[in-house]
Amino acid sequence: MGTFQNKKFRSAAYSNTIAAKYRVKLARHPFLLFGLPFIATMVAGSFFLTPATAIRYEKHDRKVRRLSKEEELGIGKAGRKVDMKEEYYRLAAKDLEDWEQKRVKRLPGEHDGVI
Repeated sequence: MGTFQNKKFRSAAYSNTIAAKYRVKLARHPFLLFGLPFIATMVAGSFFLTPATAIRYEKHDRKVRRLSKEEELGIGKAGRKVDMKEEYYRLAAKDLEDWEQKRVKRLPGEHDGVI
């Protein structure tokens, strides 16, 4: 039984296209035609994205600076002191204010007497 060829059939019209010429040159000089453009794209992207990153951090710094000015005016000093035990019991008492006792419906066969 015969084996199939590894090469794909390419017509004569295909051999004159830019893609075919690029593929032949790429096989001879892979770094020059693939690696170098890739590295150049990464370096150029770094230079183009640097201002966008700087704007992001400047915006964040403005928010932090605005908050520190409000604290300097004394806005943060008006709060009450927090005691953990007091907070715990205050929140627990909130649940105890509105409750009502409800009798649970018994399953058939259970009795209400003392055991």
